[in-house]
Amino acid sequence: MSCFRLLRTCFGPLALVPAICLLPACGGGGGSPVSTPAPAPSPTPSPTPTPTPSPTPTPPASFDTAEYRRSDGAAVHHAVSAWQAGASGAGVTIGILDTGIDSDSPEFAGRISPDSRAFAGNATIEAADDHGTAVALLAAAARDDTGIVGIAYEAELLVLRTDEAGSCGTPGDCSFSDNDIALAIDHATASGARVINISLAGGPANNAVLDAARRAAAAGVIIVIAGGNDGETSDPSLDPSQPDPFARNLVDVAGGHVIIAGSVDLDGQFSSFSNRAGNYGSAFLSAAGEGLCCAYEDGVMKVETIDGTQYVYTFNGTSFAAPQISGAVALLAQAFPNLTGAQIVQLLLDTALDAGAAGPDTVYGAGILDIAEAFAPQGMVTLAGRAAALPLGDDIAVASPAMGDALGLASLPVVVTDSYRRAYQVDLGHRLRGAQPAQRLFGAVGRLSRQERFEGAAASVAVSIDGRAAAGRGAWTGPLRISREESEQARVLAARVALRLSPGSRLGFAYAESAQGLVAQLQGQERAAFLVAGSGESDDGAFRQADASFAFRRNLGGLGLTISAESGELVSAAPMQRASDLRLRRQRDRYDAFGLALDRGFGPVTASLGLTWQREAKTVLGARFHEALGARGADSLFADARLGWALASNLRFGAAWQQGWTRAAAGPVIRDGSQASTNGWSLDLTRSGGVFGAADSLALRISQPLRVEGGVLQLSLPAAYSYVTERPAPALQRLNLAPDGREITGELAWRGPLWGGAAAASLFYRRDPGHYASLPDDGGAALTWSAEF
Repeated sequence: MSCFRLLRTCFGPLALVPAICLLPACGGGGGSPVSTPAPAPSPTPSPTPTPTPSPTPTPPASFDTAEYRRSDGAAVHHAVSAWQAGASGAGVTIGILDTGIDSDSPEFAGRISPDSRAFAGNATIEAADDHGTAVALLAAAARDDTGIVGIAYEAELLVLRTDEAGSCGTPGDCSFSDNDIALAIDHATASGARVINISLAGGPANNAVLDAARRAAAAGVIIVIAGGNDGETSDPSLDPSQPDPFARNLVDVAGGHVIIAGSVDLDGQFSSFSNRAGNYGSAFLSAAGEGLCCAYEDGVMKVETIDGTQYVYTFNGTSFAAPQISGAVALLAQAFPNLTGAQIVQLLLDTALDAGAAGPDTVYGAGILDIAEAFAPQGMVTLAGRAAALPLGDDIAVASPAMGDALGLASLPVVVTDSYRRAYQVDLGHRLRGAQPAQRLFGAVGRLSRQERFEGAAASVAVSIDGRAAAGRGAWTGPLRISREESEQARVLAARVALRLSPGSRLGFAYAESAQGLVAQLQGQERAAFLVAGSGESDDGAFRQADASFAFRRNLGGLGLTISAESGELVSAAPMQRASDLRLRRQRDRYDAFGLALDRGFGPVTASLGLTWQREAKTVLGARFHEALGARGADSLFADARLGWALASNLRFGAAWQQGWTRAAAGPVIRDGSQASTNGWSLDLTRSGGVFGAADSLALRISQPLRVEGGVLQLSLPAAYSYVTERPAPALQRLNLAPDGREITGELAWRGPLWGGAAAASLFYRRDPGHYASLPDDGGAALTWSAEF
């Protein structure tokens, strides 16, 4: 029979100062009988166990009770997060290999396993002393608004009384034999215990114990064992820098299924009495084991009054750190039935709050038990059933300007799985972002550029050049280390060339300009210039940056036929957050467009009709979606019409309309039926000359930028998950793309010569800017003047 020690304080009469518990038969031990003065009815909550203590977060009202506030371990180790998720230990069996239990205590009513058994000649499982009961309370005391609540308050308790019959006459001086411990471990394994709590320590384990531990590990059973209370011993035969030999032996034979428990106080500081992790840091986990409330008597918390002050009995010892960990095991086993014993052990060690030296160290081991972090998704998170990573901090989608505020209040509940294949219900709605409303006035006047035009009978060239070089800001060749040729190229913002091939044919090419501008030039359209209000048929509802475009127009009698094409990039309407990026950035994806237009003049009236097909590589009408959704782009058809009417020699009316139909390409998540209809329009009235001078103009425009009038994305997303099959159950969800807001813009624009230069003035007003119903209306004025020197 080996010599074992119960790793707790000596429980004796109330004392206001520590006293040493002498265990001469085993040598050393340590601890203190602590009676803590406490204002009725209970001590205050404990701080969060971190190297720099911070206040414990207040749990929700359903858990913020006096019982919870007395339960130091639950608060220190953030058990509330698991409780909120519905974990309570129900259906999980915790083996308590100890000195028996107070089976009449209401804290255990209905939850003591019928397989509970007494060994070592004991007739019943009834407690020989308070030790086994205290351990069981910390692991699984009921949530009943009395006393304390255990970490796994609905777990079943398999009581394994193993103290030698009659050996507990002196509190704390019980005897245990290796063979009885081995029998108890095997019985717990056969009875379906998920975890066995052993709050004992002693010399090296014999072969019977080692073989039983091996069998338990093979069956997936986890063993949590106290690390020892030799931290302040003067016995030279004991080594407090390492866990007790008994604990070390179990790790050696059942590694991956054994956790050694060290003790910290309620501030997260390592307990002076606790053995350190030593060479077993990768299997050593620290938990609250010092100053824990509270001792029970006759099934209720024991409170005594001395000289008018109330006292409660608290406990110290790695004996009481171990059941905090065992309770955490039960919570994880219930919440995630797919986890193996080895996975639960690794999860608790990997998610421990780092303390002491960085990483696993020789004192705290892996760190301090953190149930909240153990319950949080770990490693690569994916949509359940899909392989593509979906970090929960990533943006899921960014709407296009035509969608406005459509995604702002959307809900998108899904099931995701982490690297342990644990399923979580999350709402991705908070990671859907709307487009940033365009700052139209700043975009019109806020950048320095100059226009150069060259007109001829057969050709015309227009170039937009970055004005920063002329203003002394274009120091390209120095800091950027680029050549003179590259510098000149970088200064050209856009360029357009139009050629007359024959009297009835014209051809145009453009760099960094859309095909729409080319088509308008080849058709000879007259358009008033506005700073803010866009033309109805030229607004594509996205931030489009053309790389290159071309248009060819041919006269066919009284008709003009124009074909066009362009290619470029659609820029996201807001920066997208990606875990793979160190910074927010706007995403860019390719598009191609092809157009066909007819135009004709009828005396003072000109009209044009056009069709444009646009293919987006990954976006949907300019909206971007996370790679995990597997977006495959979209096809859009836009029909546009334009009418110009010369009401008088200097008075012209214009109207434009665009109607679009977009269909998203079906994929594993975006399904058939994902489509949208859009429209935009504008009305103009322009007077040329005679406003304030012979060469000026005044124009009024009322317009609506392209807006989604109706549309949804049909998304097949995991809505439930089966741990039996480890497969999700998909459900179809509809993501509305039509905004609540509707932008209407009005602008009054004047242009004309002034003081030897060219001047422009604008008054504008935008209702629901960017199609955001919640944004205040936007109004303003602008005045520009330019001259060549």
